[in-house]
Amino acid sequence: MAKAPDSTDVTEAEREGTDTAVDARRPPAPVAPRASRGFPSAVSRTGRVGGLDGLRTLAVALVIVHHVEPEALPGGAVAVDVFFTISGFVITRLLLAEYVRRGGISLPSFYRRRWLRLVPAMLAVCAVCAVLGTTTSLWGFEGSLEAAGLSAAFLTNVVRAMESGPYSDLTAPLAHTWSLGVEEQFYFLWPLALIFLLRRFRARTVLLGTAALCVLPLLWRCVLWNPDAAHRIYNGTDTRADQLLAGALVAVALARLRADDPRLALLRTWTGRLAWPALGLLALVAWQVPVTEDLGRWTAAYYTIGFLVVAVLSATLVAALELRPETALSRLLALTPLAWVGRNLSYGVYLWHYPVVRLLASLGVQEGRLAATVVLTLLMALLSYYVIERPFLRRAHRAKAPRPTPVPATATT
Repeated sequence: MAKAPDSTDVTEAEREGTDTAVDARRPPAPVAPRASRGFPSAVSRTGRVGGLDGLRTLAVALVIVHHVEPEALPGGAVAVDVFFTISGFVITRLLLAEYVRRGGISLPSFYRRRWLRLVPAMLAVCAVCAVLGTTTSLWGFEGSLEAAGLSAAFLTNVVRAMESGPYSDLTAPLAHTWSLGVEEQFYFLWPLALIFLLRRFRARTVLLGTAALCVLPLLWRCVLWNPDAAHRIYNGTDTRADQLLAGALVAVALARLRADDPRLALLRTWTGRLAWPALGLLALVAWQVPVTEDLGRWTAAYYTIGFLVVAVLSATLVAALELRPETALSRLLALTPLAWVGRNLSYGVYLWHYPVVRLLASLGVQEGRLAATVVLTLLMALLSYYVIERPFLRRAHRAKAPRPTPVPATATT
């Protein structure tokens, strides 16, 4: 039986650091005339999707196995690509819902929510690594002070992108935060681009513009590609943006379609049919494709068109989980343990798993290292969630968002 929320509950919207929970407790701001016509389903598609939460859990599990036992899952880093697409989808549908509900998007409020959601937990990880690096002789945390500074500023990916040869030790203790740098930079730029599109173009053109933006990183990768540019392509926000934009495209497309639109029924049918094949192909990449190694022509293909192919597969999976909650795959991924971990702990697990891997390696732990990594990482993620993340999310929930500047009604139809 569902439990009625009380003043101590953290709602789904709070977990994402959004204004949805605030809207439920006070009348919404006036919506610009005709604002909902272009995106009739934007507000109705803001609830949590249990299957997506479970997919987060599956993805972070692949990353852990990849970092502990890389020979078992040489392509496990593809799970980060899936995270990118999920992030683009979730952020975009929340922005569109705010646009329809309030008649505009408050950028200061959005950036503040993102800061409260991501930065406090990141700073805690950076602080622990810096302390271990400066007070112990553990080799896994040498240089942690510099790495912590880059990670806290979400610049790890920028440093790694500028290294043409083997990665240096500059970011090594917190090397996994490169993906958080990509996401944070996307969170800064994409709302600006989306507001520009919403203010100046009809909703259909917003959809087409988002689709066009998905293609630009592919063309840019083809221009940049050579073996020495592999790090530049792998770590660059501009070269990985199509994976986030693929999720954004799904969010825009679904917000455009009414519940009775025959195109939505067609999309629901085909995403349901393609969900298992998409998941299977992603699993095949994780199992068989060492995406971070130099494999000659294969690497060239993967680092140009391959990233977009993975984005399409991830977007198909995201759309299927959103549109077909009744399928076996959706029900499997929405199982309570998987969904709860994905909803509450996936960010903390990702933050802490790599320092834990390096800690155990520095201590010489070999037997049972994967199990020890999982247990210790979950403990740190639980501590992070209850002590750091949840209190800051409550603060984001209590904050009153500034009223955004309304978007002209003529740009929304």
